[in-house]
Amino acid sequence: MPDVVTFGCRLNIVESEAMRKAADEAGLHDAVLINTCAVTGEAVRQARQAIRRVARERPGVRIVVAGCAAQTEPQTFADMPEVDLVLGNREKTRPASYRPEAFDLPRHERVRVADIFAVEETAGHLVEGFEGRTRAFLQVQNGCDHRCTFCVIPYGRGNSRSVPMGAVVDQARALVERGYAEIVLTGVDLTAYGADLPGTPRLGTLVRQVLRHVPELKRLRLSSIDSVEADADLMRALRDEERLMPHLHLSLQHGHDMILKRMKRRHSRADAVSFCEEARRLRPEIVFGADLIAGFPTETEEMAAENLSVLEACGITRLHVFPFSPRAGTPAARMPQLPRHVVKARAAALREVGEARLKAHMSGEIGRRRMVLAERGGRGRTEDFTPVRIEGVEAGTLLAATITGHDGRNLEASPA
Repeated sequence: MPDVVTFGCRLNIVESEAMRKAADEAGLHDAVLINTCAVTGEAVRQARQAIRRVARERPGVRIVVAGCAAQTEPQTFADMPEVDLVLGNREKTRPASYRPEAFDLPRHERVRVADIFAVEETAGHLVEGFEGRTRAFLQVQNGCDHRCTFCVIPYGRGNSRSVPMGAVVDQARALVERGYAEIVLTGVDLTAYGADLPGTPRLGTLVRQVLRHVPELKRLRLSSIDSVEADADLMRALRDEERLMPHLHLSLQHGHDMILKRMKRRHSRADAVSFCEEARRLRPEIVFGADLIAGFPTETEEMAAENLSVLEACGITRLHVFPFSPRAGTPAARMPQLPRHVVKARAAALREVGEARLKAHMSGEIGRRRMVLAERGGRGRTEDFTPVRIEGVEAGTLLAATITGHDGRNLEASPA
């Protein structure tokens, strides 16, 4: 099978496996597939860097570039002499895209990027397994109907569309039968799940259906959610379902109301704080991660301070910081920009506080008994997704362990 290099979200992990399968079915074996991300300019830069590295280390290998960045700026990659084929998000999982004749075309015709807003399919990419991984990722939703002013992803993914619940349950059952103890439900806008389906089921309904109809599934986890869209059934599931893991990653983005409005987000700071308080009341052991953007256009020192303080207000333990990156064609790219050194400094300040909060969380775990899903390389994850070093345990094993210490990034544990 061809090799795949994946950038970006967990949804891309699913689609990378679908790409690998499609290319193999088409007979393309000696190739490297680069599945790109378009969230930031840095993500695009890293993809270009990876392309050059592959070409240097494996001269003559065919390089196919696909994914969100290939969809939103195909010429960026088509102009690279190392690249043999450029595929958009609609084309990248289709075997026909990888057939030999595609590489026989003149270079300027090797770009296949269709109108993603015309995509009508609702089926997710059914993936039998995930090479080198002990948890499975299950795509249940794609696209986004919202237009945050900083975000280019809707132009790479199209409008929101959901996988029918029956198909999700069937795929979850198939993954469990293949030995996966944990499944992560993924999507571009996960909490928008079901709005386009008959009867408009919500994410909470889907969670309950999966847990009810796949009783052998030991752990179910959610990828990033938009808390303002969390439905009542999801909150009840969080309270009642022990197999739904006590970890939520929030698409928070900022901690100041004016910046949230300029981002065209649909929640306020108070909404975010209230959600976290309610989730913690329902599930006291819950741990929150969050995405925050540093240095958004017009952000003042006061606003940046509010962005820092929202970590404490919401009780965020795990932080993913994005230094603001203007994306061509988005409204935020036309707003007054901050100097890059200011953006970098504010991102560093957020990371510093985030690291301190993570270390405090880890210190509080010492002496506790946790259930750990072992991974390759002597690592694993607790229920709240905290990384753990645990030696001598076979990957895929779910076991009780006692937390004995940490190194600031990973817990240390021994079987209980």
